[in-house]
Amino acid sequence: MSKVINVGIADLNVALAPDILATYALGSCVGICLFDKTKSIGGLAHIMLPLSTEAANPSENKRRYADTGIAELLALMKSKGANIQAVVAKIAGGAQMFATNSSVFNIGERNVNAVKKVLESYKIPIIAEQTGENYGRTVFFDSSTGLMQVKSASKNIIVV
Repeated sequence: MSKVINVGIADLNVALAPDILATYALGSCVGICLFDKTKSIGGLAHIMLPLSTEAANPSENKRRYADTGIAELLALMKSKGANIQAVVAKIAGGAQMFATNSSVFNIGERNVNAVKKVLESYKIPIIAEQTGENYGRTVFFDSSTGLMQVKSASKNIIVV
């Protein structure tokens, strides 16, 4: 029987089949689901900000940033037996929660762009994406199948 492992804001975790990873309240934050289907190992990070190099105090919580959070998630997956060369990604979130004309204040878009660049640097392909727009999301990620289920109070359920 599977259990649900909750991942908080600026947090991450790994699950082995048949467990489910879940994260809530993705507004401008991005949920990064990583999956090694050869070992049925899933990882989920809930990142808040683009890059630790842009932060005043980046050592405070490295899971908060796309660059350091993804690096830590990959290391944790590898410690559980994942083959990093077999890992694929699915991402969700990165909404623009407040109306603005400035890309500086569109943290959701900046988060999505940072996540994509970091994953590209690790040569991890993004095989599904449900990002942007202006609504919050909840993500459930199945470590058995690699399915990412995205729920929202204002939208229908999306499974990718």
